[in-house]
Amino acid sequence: MFMRSIFFRKQTVCFMLLFTLIACKKEKPLIFFEPENSNFNYSGRTLSKEKSVALIGSASSVEFVVKGDILNLYVQSEYQPRNYVVLTINGRYQKRYKITGDSINKITVQLPQKKQNTIGVYKATEAASGEVIFHGVDTEALVPFKNIKAYSIEFIGDSITCGALSDNSDIDCNKGEYIDQHNAYLSYGPQVAKALNANFVLSSVSGIGMYRNWNDENMNEPIMPQVYQNLYLNTDSSKPYAFSFQPDLVSICLGTNDMSDGDGVKKRLPFNSKKYTENYINFVKMIYSHYPKTKIVMLNSPMIQGNRNDMLVACLKDVQSYFKENQNKEMSIFEFNELYVNGCSYHPSVEENKVMAEKLAPFFKKLLNN
Repeated sequence: MFMRSIFFRKQTVCFMLLFTLIACKKEKPLIFFEPENSNFNYSGRTLSKEKSVALIGSASSVEFVVKGDILNLYVQSEYQPRNYVVLTINGRYQKRYKITGDSINKITVQLPQKKQNTIGVYKATEAASGEVIFHGVDTEALVPFKNIKAYSIEFIGDSITCGALSDNSDIDCNKGEYIDQHNAYLSYGPQVAKALNANFVLSSVSGIGMYRNWNDENMNEPIMPQVYQNLYLNTDSSKPYAFSFQPDLVSICLGTNDMSDGDGVKKRLPFNSKKYTENYINFVKMIYSHYPKTKIVMLNSPMIQGNRNDMLVACLKDVQSYFKENQNKEMSIFEFNELYVNGCSYHPSVEENKVMAEKLAPFFKKLLNN
């Protein structure tokens, strides 16, 4: 009996040692990779800094491929008290994370049981909401990222293009701050790009217009033509946008704020079709100066119908005619025929942005293939 007990104890000890060795063999140490690593792929309006990279514009991003089943992501909000990032794994949306600005945030993610996983980290808010600062990752290994997307598209616009007020999944409408319902990744632009396997950049600012803004006659606030060439989409021209991204197609959705009545308190002049059209023409000339071979499509507003929409579309047709007659350039117009206003404060919701993208994608694909 004594010998038998010793035998079983030896068996148990051997089994535990074997189990420990197997467990140790599976658990490989995580390695920290700094943002300067060449295997990180940055997209959108971003800025490299010492030991970090700032994600500036809406849906600006870092993508990378990792080995292993766990990832630690290190990010920080420049804006106090919070900001938001979206995480994707293998092209699939995971969730929107709230990050704080008082310290570097560590986000631990369990990855699918695969040899490799492609990770995307996207800024959910716009440039005016402050930088999201990427500090690097812990993972088993980084794998070279291959960008094999077919097209490149830039989306220029206002709060609609920012994905502002579209996502109330965490904080209800009319609660919290303006940034709390932003989800730039789920706005129509990135979703069109995803459907077409395209790289993309969002150059968008809430409340902005082509010749005036939501509640300003271009007296105290800059308009899109005045900020577009600046990295932060503001009046700081000391940090110019590099225009290294050369889109095959540029989508412009500006006019909602030009057509608006503002807050109803501040004095608002009637819509000036001539000024809007002239500014639009000059703005398109600016775009062609940076992207001489690009195709341009002008969108009407998904938040306007009736006479205002008729006036807006008439202006877009005047712009289209100008470039056809004077520069022999073919510009396209896409018209939303329905209102998409079921998000917060009469904006398109996440679900409506998806519908808008489904309508736009075939139109864009036809343009890109011609």
